[in-house]
Amino acid sequence: MKYSNKINKVAFAIASILFPISIVFCVIGFHSNELITKPIHYSLCFVFLFSTLYFFINLGIAINKKKSNKENQIAKSKRIFFVLFLSLEIIGSSTFLLLLYSPIKWFRNWLVPSAMATMNHKYLATWFYSEEEIEKVLEENQLIELLEDIDLNLIHLRENFNKEFYENEYEKEIFTLENLKDPYKIVPISEKNYKGYLAIVYDPSRISVATTKHLNEVGQYVTEMASENKAFLAINGGGFLDQNKKGTGGIPEGVLIQNSKILSDAQYGSFGGVIGFTKEHKLFLGKVDAEEALKKEVRDAVSFRPFLIVNGKKSITSGNGGWGYAPRTAIGQRKDGIVLMLVLDGRTIQYPGATLVDLMNILYNYGAVNAANLDGGTSSVIVLPKEKAQQYITEKEMKSHCKKEYCYINDIVNGSGDHMTRPVVSSFIVK
Repeated sequence: MKYSNKINKVAFAIASILFPISIVFCVIGFHSNELITKPIHYSLCFVFLFSTLYFFINLGIAINKKKSNKENQIAKSKRIFFVLFLSLEIIGSSTFLLLLYSPIKWFRNWLVPSAMATMNHKYLATWFYSEEEIEKVLEENQLIELLEDIDLNLIHLRENFNKEFYENEYEKEIFTLENLKDPYKIVPISEKNYKGYLAIVYDPSRISVATTKHLNEVGQYVTEMASENKAFLAINGGGFLDQNKKGTGGIPEGVLIQNSKILSDAQYGSFGGVIGFTKEHKLFLGKVDAEEALKKEVRDAVSFRPFLIVNGKKSITSGNGGWGYAPRTAIGQRKDGIVLMLVLDGRTIQYPGATLVDLMNILYNYGAVNAANLDGGTSSVIVLPKEKAQQYITEKEMKSHCKKEYCYINDIVNGSGDHMTRPVVSSFIVK
C-alpha cells in the first residue's frame, strides 16, 4: 500500500509539472510545425489533457483525505513548497503564451520583424508562427519608401555656423561648440530601447569612403580602416554578401565607389540603393548603377537600404518599417551641409535596439533633409582615435574595443550575445 502511495505521489508530481509545459507546446504546435512537428504536437496535446485530468482528480483526493496532526504538519510544508513551484510554473507558462499569442501585438511586432531581418536567427519567428502569421505581421510593419528623385539643390553648404537663435533644442545641440575648429561633435543618444552616439560633422568635404584592402576576399574592422587612413572619425558603411554565413565582409553588395573609381557595380534590391557624396560634397541617394552615379558626379558611395528621408520627407509611413529592433547605423545631411552620422546599440535586455522609424525620427529631428540606413547589427560601430575614445569608454573596455590606436566607443552585441564587432567591406571616414 505504501509503495502504491509513493508511485501515486510521483505520478501526481510529474502530472503537475507536465500540464503547464505541455499546454505551451500544444499551443505552439497549433501555430507552427517547425519547432513541434505534427506527430509530436498531437502527442503533447494528449499529454496535456491526460496530465491535467490526473492532476485535478488527485488534487481533489488529497484535499478530502484525512491525516493525523503529525502528517498534516509535514504535509503542510511540502504543500507550500509545491504550491509555490506550481504557481510560478503556471504564471511563467501563461505569460509566455500571452506574449506570443495575445491580441496585444507589441511583442509580436518586436519579435517577428527583428528575427526575420537577421541572417541566422529567423527560427526565433518560424518556431512560433506560421508563414501566414509572419507575413501578416510584416505587412502591418511594412516599409513604404518614397519613389522620388533627390533634389540636391536643397543643400546649400555653409562655412559659418555661428547662431544667436535656435529653432529648437536639436539645433542648439548642433551649434553649441566648445571649439569652433573641431571637425565634429559627438552627442550621446539614449532612449527607452536604445542608446548610442550621433556624430555631427561640420565639413562634408572631409568625408570619404574607405574599403577593406582585401576587397572581394575578406573585410576589415572599421578601427583598422580608420587607422590606415588616419581618420578623425569613422562609421561602418555599406552591405556585403555573407557567403557561407561566415560574416567576413569582403564582397560588396551593390555599388561601391571610392574617389570616383568604381570598385563594384553589382545589382541591388528593390529598396535603397546608392548612398554617397558628390564632388560638391552633397549626400546623394539614388536607385542608379555605378556609371549613372559617376555621371551625377558621385565621388564616394556605398549601397544599402532603405532611404529614410528624401527631400525633407519621411520615407516610412506604416508600422516600424518591418525590420524590428536591432543595432543600427545611418547617415544624413542637413540643408546647411552638416552631416549626421548615427550609431545605435541593441541586442541587450535593457536596450533591444532601434527600429528604422527610430533612426528616421532622430535624423529628422536634427534637421536631415536626406538620410539613409546603413549596414547594422554586428557591423554598427562608431570609431575614434584612442585619445578621443577614452572620453566615452572605460579603461577595461579599451582593451577589447581598440585596434591600432583606434577604438569603437559604442557597445556592439552580435547575434550570439557576445560583445564584439566584425569585419566589414566599407566605412565612411572623416579625415
